[in-house]
Amino acid sequence: MRKFDPWPVFFKREWRRNWPFLVGFAITGTLITKFSLGLTEEDAKNSPFVQRHKKKIPYGSTGKVLQGL
Repeated sequence: MRKFDPWPVFFKREWRRNWPFLVGFAITGTLITKFSLGLTEEDAKNSPFVQRHKKKIPYGSTGKVLQGL
């Protein structure tokens, strides 16, 4: 006699509950990746956000500013 396997039931139920989250996560990740890969070094130099955060020393640093920040 075969034993009942609960995994197919579990995955089917969870897929019904979680598909909007998973699809949204995939779309958001794709957009972030696409836009971040499109940035150049020139964009970073001209960015007010990068300029504002460039001079801050990261937490846990020994006082040396990391290259490329």
